[in-house]
Formats: sequence, structure tokens, C-alpha cells
Amino acid sequence: MATTTAEGFILTSISDSEPLCTKTAQASAFFDVDNTLMYGASMYWLGKGLVRHGIIPPRAIARFTWKQIRYRFFGSEHRGHMDAVKAATLELVAGTSVRRLKHICAEIVDRDITPRILNPVRRLAETHLNAGHEVWLVTAGPKELADIIAARLGFTGALGTIAEVSDGQYTGQLQGGILHAERKAVAVEELAASRHISLRASTAYSDSANDIPMLSAVGQPVAVNPDRKLGRHAHRNNWPTFNYRNRLFGSW
Repeated sequence: MATTTAEGFILTSISDSEPLCTKTAQASAFFDVDNTLMYGASMYWLGKGLVRHGIIPPRAIARFTWKQIRYRFFGSEHRGHMDAVKAATLELVAGTSVRRLKHICAEIVDRDITPRILNPVRRLAETHLNAGHEVWLVTAGPKELADIIAARLGFTGALGTIAEVSDGQYTGQLQGGILHAERKAVAVEELAASRHISLRASTAYSDSANDIPMLSAVGQPVAVNPDRKLGRHAHRNNWPTFNYRNRLFGSW
């Protein structure tokens, strides 16, 4: 059943194959990456790729592995742990050229991340694109990695954590901090203002309670594979929920 709001966009019920969509060109869809668009943590695969290319030591991968295990078995992520892992990784790539890291990111996306894209979520994004919406990735991971994922999938673009660059090399510092929690919401609001996007007509998808600010910034928030806290919040607020976690040990 569909209803039309006072602003003229269409609000529909959703199933595994039908997102909340609008017909206005000013609507957009914003997708978190880790455990939303893909199974697992993109930073884990980035870490493995950096080890493979000799940029970071093998022992560093243990921190990424713990994040994978934590989400897989406990269905939650620790904000401080995530921030520490991402910040440590950026410090380790200090001195690496932007060109080289982008080459490595492209290899990682094609080799490790693309096979882990959740097909039902990819179809949701394609439905938005077919409706004339912009589709953006919004992630705490490096923007370089997110840009390549977005390009491979034919999305509009990506927002991600930005590393400081000097003379074509990474300094190990950040520009503006990790794009996480409230910063994601701010980034989405700034993007909407610059591109004349109606957030009220837009949709956002995430698995994590850390993204409640971003989800709350749009008119149509959707929880995908939600952690416990987000699941409770979505239930209390009647947010639609997609849960593919029952396929955790099978094919996604």
C-alpha cells in the first residue's frame, strides 16, 4: 500500500526487493558500507591488502580480525575500538603515495570486497538509481576505498574519512576526524545542501546504532542487519528493518 505525503512524494511499504522510494529527482539514498552494503568490515580487507603489499606489519591485522569476530558473534561494534583501528591504520600508511594506495584499494575492491557485496542491498540501491535518485556511500572508512566501491557499483559517489596529503603522500593525519556517528549526519546534511537534496524525501540504510544520527536525518530510515541497539531503536520508532543475519554462515 502506498500513501502520498503533503510534499508529494510516495511512501511505500517495503519488502526484501522493494525499498522505500520516491519519484522526486531531489531524493537520494545513503548507504553505510560495513555489514550493510557488504558482509564484514572493509577495513579488515584493506588491512590484509596493506599487509600483502608490505605497507603495514602482519601483526596489525589482529585488530581488524577482532572487529570481524566481534560483529559476527555479538552483533555489535565498539565505537572507540573502530576509531582506534582506523586512526592506527592511517598512521601506518604515512609516507605512502596517494597513487599507490589508490592502486591497492582498487585491487582490494575487485579481489576481496566485491564478492562480499550483499546482493539484496545492491538491488535496493539499483532500485533507487532506477527511480532517478542519487545513491551515496557514507562510511567511516577511507574515502579512497569508498570512491572505488561506489564507482564499481555505478553509484553517484561516496563520503568517507579523509586522510591528509602533502606532496602526494599521506601524512598519517586526518582532515576533520573519522567520519563516524554524528559526523556522518553532518556530512550528509552538508552534501544535501550543496546538491539541493531533500533529506525528508531521502532514505538511509545502516546496520549500526552509531549511525542513528544519519538515519534520523532522513525521512525514511531503514535498519539493515541491525545490531541490538539499533534493532531496539528501529522497533520503537517503527523503522523498516531488513535482516540477512540468518544467512551469516551461508551464502550472502
